[in-house]
Amino acid sequence: MTRSTLVAMLVALALAVPSAGRAQESAWKLKIGDPARRDREAAIVLDGITDTTAGTTLTTGELAAKLDDVRVLFVGESHTDIAFHRVQLQVIRELHKRGREVLIGLEMYPYTEQASLDMWNSGAASEDDFVAKSRWYKNWGYHWHYYRDIFLFARQNGIRMFGVNTPREVVSAVRKKGLQNLTPEEASRIPPKIDTSNEDHKTLFRAFFAGEESMMHTMSAQMFDGMFAAQCTWDASMGYNAVQALKRFGGPKAIMVVLIGSGHVAYNLGVQRQAALWFDGKMASIVPVPVADAKGKPQVAVQASYADYVWGLPPESDSLYPSLGLSTRDGKGEFPLEVIDVPKTSVAGLAGFQVGDVLQSMDGTPLKDRETLNRLLAEKRWADDGVFVVSRGGNPATVTALFRRKAAEAK
Repeated sequence: MTRSTLVAMLVALALAVPSAGRAQESAWKLKIGDPARRDREAAIVLDGITDTTAGTTLTTGELAAKLDDVRVLFVGESHTDIAFHRVQLQVIRELHKRGREVLIGLEMYPYTEQASLDMWNSGAASEDDFVAKSRWYKNWGYHWHYYRDIFLFARQNGIRMFGVNTPREVVSAVRKKGLQNLTPEEASRIPPKIDTSNEDHKTLFRAFFAGEESMMHTMSAQMFDGMFAAQCTWDASMGYNAVQALKRFGGPKAIMVVLIGSGHVAYNLGVQRQAALWFDGKMASIVPVPVADAKGKPQVAVQASYADYVWGLPPESDSLYPSLGLSTRDGKGEFPLEVIDVPKTSVAGLAGFQVGDVLQSMDGTPLKDRETLNRLLAEKRWADDGVFVVSRGGNPATVTALFRRKAAEAK
């Protein structure tokens, strides 16, 4: 997990755990979760799928057969690694090929956006209209093309898609004032029961801060508890909404496939544990894992309790689409995006952005909200540039970002 991701999580609770980040690596071998598997390891096989209970390696067809009695399946992802999304599409395709009634749950949208997803499901909107009208770049922000093939396959094959998240402001309210102090309206948007007591889950949550010891040392117990309660609320909302959609719209043998960040799936402690409060059918998890860590060291095994199935992938390289790498928070006024973190080696850091800068425009377009920024960034490709005007100490400044990947270091 990068420093900017951690800062974004602290401010907006946008937990996105990159597969090759230090935090994810620290979480691969924790002795937590299922007691029957927590004390042994499971092999990672490139382009193979390991059944962590049996220790066998499966093909995609064999995996689909293994899932015949599974009703809810959580498939983890690293949001900006296209290989993870190709795994998700393969899983959906194999289940559909086997004749399963497939429903898809999406972390990317809150349940309040279901009307837009129904518009997509029905084929009533073009791709461009859907992306705009569903406010993809507000609700999610990551490049649409990471997910495009999944959405197209679903629509072409009559597979319904459901928003399972809850509005971010509700999760933020839990972090700030706790579950017991929500307004009636806020409380109505989350499940009536949320479990915040699991010690293994707390251990996992702390592991996500690996490499950021200074941040952990300065974090009060109250702050940690607030963040953890918010994380549990996030997990519980997605599990609850996925289960409710399955019960309402799925047949007796339907399977709800939930596409969701790997941090919510790991060790079945997040979304699956919360979903079990509302569903007694069989659930399972699949999490792709790279066969090498961030430094290129071979990664041959994870703790067997990490997921029910682990899918070996090539090491993560640069993201398919460029990003600035900075983190912002919403302020007030005409231009609300204030920079709160700039990693030195990111595109933004190399360009000279500074903490405290307020983004005013990109390539001449005023930045009135984060949706506009995300939409403009989505148009960029590696080797492009972007010209920003920021307010720095009350004075305008121009910053030019060069979207260039870092060359591999000589060994």
